[in-house]
Amino acid sequence: MNDLAATGYRHFQIRHQLQRRIRIVSPMLKKDDERCYILEILLKKRAEIKRVRSTPALGTVVIEFDPNRLPKANLLVMLDAVLGNLASKPSSSGQRKKADFSNGVQEVDLAIEGMTCASCALLLEMVFNRDAKVKQASVNFATETLSVVGQLNRDEVSAKIASLGYKAYAMDTLSQRKKLIEKEQFRIRSAWRRLLWSAVLSTPVIVLGMSMAKSRPMHWLQFMLATPVVFGSGKPFFDKAIRLAKHKAANMDTLIALGVGAAYAFSLSSFLRRRGHMYFEAAAAIIVFVLLGRYLEERAKGKAGEAIRQLVGLQPQTATLIRDDREIVVDVESVAVGDILLVRPGERIPTDGEVVYGISTVDESMVTGESMPVVKDVGHQVIGGCVNGNGVMRIRATAVGMDTVLAGIVHMVDQAQSAKLPIQKQVDQISAVFVPSVMAVSGLTFAGWMALGAPFGFALGNAITVLLIACPCALGLATPASIMVGTGQAAKKGIYIRNGESLEVAAKLNVIVFDKTGTITEGKPKVSDLLKVSRLGEEKLVMLAASAERNSEHFLGKAIVEYAREQGIELKDCAHFYSEPGRGIEADVDGKSLLLGNLAWMRQRDIDVQNLEAAAGQFAEQGKTPVYMAVNNKEAAVFGIADQPRAHAAEAIARLHRLGVETVMATGDTEKTAQFIAAKVGIFEIVANAKPEEKLAIIQRLQAEGKVVGMIGDGINDAPALAAANVGFAVGSGTDIAIESADMTLTQGDITKVTDAIELSTDTIRIIKQNLFWAFGYNTIAIPVAAVGRLNPMIASAAMALSSLSVILNSLRLSKK
Repeated sequence: MNDLAATGYRHFQIRHQLQRRIRIVSPMLKKDDERCYILEILLKKRAEIKRVRSTPALGTVVIEFDPNRLPKANLLVMLDAVLGNLASKPSSSGQRKKADFSNGVQEVDLAIEGMTCASCALLLEMVFNRDAKVKQASVNFATETLSVVGQLNRDEVSAKIASLGYKAYAMDTLSQRKKLIEKEQFRIRSAWRRLLWSAVLSTPVIVLGMSMAKSRPMHWLQFMLATPVVFGSGKPFFDKAIRLAKHKAANMDTLIALGVGAAYAFSLSSFLRRRGHMYFEAAAAIIVFVLLGRYLEERAKGKAGEAIRQLVGLQPQTATLIRDDREIVVDVESVAVGDILLVRPGERIPTDGEVVYGISTVDESMVTGESMPVVKDVGHQVIGGCVNGNGVMRIRATAVGMDTVLAGIVHMVDQAQSAKLPIQKQVDQISAVFVPSVMAVSGLTFAGWMALGAPFGFALGNAITVLLIACPCALGLATPASIMVGTGQAAKKGIYIRNGESLEVAAKLNVIVFDKTGTITEGKPKVSDLLKVSRLGEEKLVMLAASAERNSEHFLGKAIVEYAREQGIELKDCAHFYSEPGRGIEADVDGKSLLLGNLAWMRQRDIDVQNLEAAAGQFAEQGKTPVYMAVNNKEAAVFGIADQPRAHAAEAIARLHRLGVETVMATGDTEKTAQFIAAKVGIFEIVANAKPEEKLAIIQRLQAEGKVVGMIGDGINDAPALAAANVGFAVGSGTDIAIESADMTLTQGDITKVTDAIELSTDTIRIIKQNLFWAFGYNTIAIPVAAVGRLNPMIASAAMALSSLSVILNSLRLSKK
């Protein structure tokens, strides 16, 4: 099954295809049940189309058709026309409320520089979502990233970002990501210099202000030292506030600019009039404390993003290219698919490739989570960024740039860290009105104190304190900081999360449904027995079966192919091939019509296998899977195929039971085989002979009972259930469709990582709730205390800075898990 790149078709992309089946993905179908339903009806009206299965959660459609009556090219043209008509109709899901996106959309992902608090992210998100050409925009303050889906190109998005006072940078390649990391380090150093310079100038001002020095020279000294701090180090706050005001918006910089500006203006007036209280020390101290908080925040955020940095750092900057028997050191970005690269002992593999010369061991732990080095020989695949052992290898580059495994992992972690959990959306609604509300409370505080007859300076000081004590940053960071650390820790453990929402849901799972073959078992079955009742010789039968199964992705089919190769049997081409997930295959080989599969498949095709059933039953009792074979619609043979449970499968099941999670095995295998394997690993509830739609029905039945269901699988037949589950876990060694359908991918097939994911999810949600409790509690207590005059502006600014820092430091506790 080929995984094709995006085609030139307007409304969809081809993801997988066989001679008689094609799988497409279309953005307009994603999470749109009505459109998927209409598409199925329209396609099923064609007699040439045998079956249509859509998965709205993924926006995918699998179509089985007769290529003789409906050539693939005609089908694609018809699909484009049908989807074009659907695109012109309004969607009941309400996804398109502004512009007509039927001509397609593009996704622009950029890194943002200059966001100083969570309200900056909310502002950017709000501005883009108001744009008629934008379908959806999402900004994450913790990861400093922006994702815009719509009809704006990259230049237009960048220009809009610049108009708001921020800078945008591309992050398409790992090299660009490395440059962003370098910029981050430079920004932290610059923040430290600004803080140091401000602190040196502000310390005398603060000392003089607190000592209540009243001599004119001391007032002059305060004025001269505070002015460069306010208008030098504090200039970015004022610039940002002015830009936001032009867009009729406000954020934390607005509060700081108002507080500092009011304190400085009142102090300047008192200084020039030579009477009244001065707040030069407050204006300077506010700048220093805010800069200190943001410097510490930047450093802490840097630690939170350590997982991404480690992954990006895996890719070497250069590669040794072999050209005309000469070694040429080139930039890794210039490597093309097909280039031959030299990898010396101890070097990192520059890009994904296939070994064409040499043998060595490779440490793949940072990418796969597998601690033991893996032997790599000619023909083996290697992953870019992994460390070569003691051997010398030459590899042929098979993927470069963003198509590599490492780049895919970085993108997956990126997407998970940038995602917003349901709990975050509620926080965003509060944060959106937080800054205007604080400004209103500050105004009421000033007016209230003046109405009570308080001096102007006292009323102003309390109003400024309200502005400074409020902290939307802590609210905005509570969730994304935890997600950032949690998904990073998951990546280190070999759990790659496709969307952040699954991280929240995984903590609530109380049932896990397991596939058997390739999930609980190793997925490396071997043919152990063969009983034939056909007149054809055993070698002929094995040749026919293996030739047919060569086109199958199923583990059992691969076992038959491997069995033939071990015996040196030469295979032949298939004239026709069709696969029925969960049942079996049909094929034409060497002029013979073949059927291979389970008993249900034989019965569905009206094949009498009475002479094979006794042997098949014995195989099943021994934990082997029977695979029936029919030639020209007559029973021919039955293969016994054995597959052992994974080494840590029993431990994984036991850990889930200790967490109170129920386990169910749903397999297309026979009852006896399923019971044999289930008894070995400790699963008590079994559903055998389960077709893909039955696995899906099991998920839906459990959900209808109020259960929160996880599904772990690896094959094509698991994809519908993986998509329907509350959280789908795909085994990393499984098929592309299974991995695409799942929310999380477990490397190396280690299902103990399911428990790790649940525990990490539980810890992450607990930290998020702690952060939100602290952030809401802090603001709930601090703002009224400031309003009644129990705090001064300096203490308020220090407390505000520490509140954000405390949220990040609490989130970093996840890195110890």
